[in-house]
Amino acid sequence: MFASSRIDSKAERSALVRGALSVARRAHAGQVRQTGCEEIPVIEHVLAVGELLAEHNYPDEVLAAGLLHDVLEKTGVEPDLLRGRFGDEIADLVEAMTEDPSIEDYEERKREHRERVGRAGAQAQAVFAADKAVNVAVLREAYAVVGESVDAALPVVLDVKILVWEFDLEMLFANSPEVALVERFADEMVGLWGQRAEGERAPLC
Repeated sequence: MFASSRIDSKAERSALVRGALSVARRAHAGQVRQTGCEEIPVIEHVLAVGELLAEHNYPDEVLAAGLLHDVLEKTGVEPDLLRGRFGDEIADLVEAMTEDPSIEDYEERKREHRERVGRAGAQAQAVFAADKAVNVAVLREAYAVVGESVDAALPVVLDVKILVWEFDLEMLFANSPEVALVERFADEMVGLWGQRAEGERAPLC
């Protein structure tokens, strides 16, 4: 779905992007995520987020944050180590992208995170929008294969997942309506709504 040619090119020219890519690859090594039809390496998601940011010409600091956006939440990387290696700007963006694990309720945790991203500025919102656009695109691919049973791969039922994404999109339009990646996220959501309305499904995987 997403190639990583732009990120590879950026990494060749930028020590910062190259370093972030190296840390992300090591931190996420062996991690997989269930899409609803298959397991994919977590690093593929990370690269897809970085690719969208590169496609829209974000600076190296934002690309690095996009590549690192899951390392605090999903790996053993510590905030101080991230800050020492990549500096305050990138660490602040990654921390903005990190959910609070102490909030057990799914919708409440997502609400707190959404509000924090809403206060974090346009660059954090661009990474957030890229992350959501990739997530919806992957779910759409799975939905086309397995339909409503995609629920099995989600932490909550599909209706709740979509509701949370709708609130995310509302926040982004309120704070960063000029960010092209917000439109990309919106386009993916429109596609998902259409798939559900039409009961669109491909042959089972």
